[in-house]
Amino acid sequence: MEQNIRQRIDSLRAFMASHKLGAFIIPSSDPHQSEYVAPYWETRKWLSGFTGSAGTLVVTTHEAGLWTDSRYFLQAAEQLEGSGIDLYKDGLPETPDIASFLKSRMPMEAVGIDGSVFSASAALQLKKRLEGDAEVRCFDNPWEPLWSDRPPMPQSDIIIYPLQYAGTSCADKLAAIRQTMQQNGADRLLVSSLDEIAWTLNIRANDVHCNPVAVSYLIVEHEAAHFFVAPQRVGNELGAYLAENGVSVHPYDAVSAFLSNGDRKQVLQTELGKTNFALYLAACQGATVADRPSPVAPLKAVRNATEQAGIRNAMQRDGVALVRFLKWLEEAVPAGKETELSIDRKLHECRAAQPLYMGESFDTIAGYGAHGAIVHYEATPETNVPLRPEGFLLLDSGAQYLDGTTDITRTIALGPLTDEEKTDYTLILKGHIDLAMAVFPEGTRGAQLDVLARMPIWKRHMNFLHGTGHGVGHFLNVHEGPQSIRMNENPIPLQAGMVTSNEPGVYKAGSHGIRTENLVLTVPAGEGMFGRYLKFETLTLCPICTKGIVKELLTQEETDWLNNYHRIVCEKLSPSLNKDEQQWLAEACKAI
Repeated sequence: MEQNIRQRIDSLRAFMASHKLGAFIIPSSDPHQSEYVAPYWETRKWLSGFTGSAGTLVVTTHEAGLWTDSRYFLQAAEQLEGSGIDLYKDGLPETPDIASFLKSRMPMEAVGIDGSVFSASAALQLKKRLEGDAEVRCFDNPWEPLWSDRPPMPQSDIIIYPLQYAGTSCADKLAAIRQTMQQNGADRLLVSSLDEIAWTLNIRANDVHCNPVAVSYLIVEHEAAHFFVAPQRVGNELGAYLAENGVSVHPYDAVSAFLSNGDRKQVLQTELGKTNFALYLAACQGATVADRPSPVAPLKAVRNATEQAGIRNAMQRDGVALVRFLKWLEEAVPAGKETELSIDRKLHECRAAQPLYMGESFDTIAGYGAHGAIVHYEATPETNVPLRPEGFLLLDSGAQYLDGTTDITRTIALGPLTDEEKTDYTLILKGHIDLAMAVFPEGTRGAQLDVLARMPIWKRHMNFLHGTGHGVGHFLNVHEGPQSIRMNENPIPLQAGMVTSNEPGVYKAGSHGIRTENLVLTVPAGEGMFGRYLKFETLTLCPICTKGIVKELLTQEETDWLNNYHRIVCEKLSPSLNKDEQQWLAEACKAI
């Protein structure tokens, strides 16, 4: 593998030499700035061998480096070994950003980027940072001659998402978007994000692993809308449905020409962080481009009553599957035959038996012992280890149902634990509960609440570097915005109807990892001083392992929350379980 990586980087360097480039930057994204991308666009993975979802590769004439965040520090170190690619740990004070790294390697004539996968905002910022030092040259998909066995473009079936699950029609969504465009003085809106397009048009597909989206673009005008997708994917039923909603179909690769042939007097609204640089350059030829946040993201994030009912129903079925799995796991581990991969298969089997199941919402993270400290660990035949009746198993998983998307993490004691493991587990549980109990005024941002989840471990001089909470789609992407709960500032306030994760963790390399995650719905909490207040309703229904809890570390209020949560879990799930499963659940949810 290391030899293949070196050969691929040598091929890229030959391309760079022929174009007089001193460096080339390869991000992890696709033309839609997606977090998870179809294999066709996994260029960074193909070039580096690093399989994490986030990271940027920089290749110079003599060096190569990969920048990635804390979720992947351990994984990247393992996967890059022997490749000749250095690891740069993003977010640490000693790590230079990419522009600073390149400036320290000057002089060089030019830096190359693939404009189709580089966001416009990132490209413009890079040009500004390197101004006077090096030119930034944009290439459109330069990988064809280098990548001989490149996977094909995705072509899955596109379905109409039924109104009984969506709750709001495509026509009503377009009307709401146009109202925002009018307020912004925009004649056109360019939507590149695949989840935003799927939500707006009420369509779903399977173009990206675990994400039910269709590779496409959408341009919304005041009297019309234009859907750019491979035409052969639009059958009679979908074509009639789109036409009914005033949406015309164009070839996927016709979007640049459509934009560049526009009216220069018109204003085209798009979000430069979500729009690729090549498309931005085309748009600038045919309109005045206004960089404004997408109006789709906030509309999509606030769930209507149908979606809220759907996610509650999905959580109930997901909880039943998880209880059956956890009962099986408790009985199976002592026999010594189960591994990280075998329990992944069993969990899939339990979920797949549930009505409306459509697949996983992401690849299951089943990390036993030290593997739990690798935040986005993925077991492979090479890394797979057997489970023993001792220590912790960290299990992060989720499912796609027609009526909702789930995401849950449980850290499960498989047997005896060390005092350190018990203390760490309880501190993470405290943070999880303290955030779950939050009551806050309207207008509060996630960054203002983040400290609630971190304070118990901060007091012990511990921390985690990933976010505490991300938005979750509705039978859409498991990671969606615009809201988040994290240390760094995000100006988007939490609003009633938003679904967000609550997932503090702690990770000790070579020892253990702990994370406890539920999804929460922001709901009204009544009137108060200076306005309305909000709180969280916990949606996830699954026992939280009590075997690692040091009860003395919990306050009475935290203990009461946990006992009440377990009472609700029992009440909601028991009617769907057989007698043995009910007995197991009652024991797992017993008050502490």
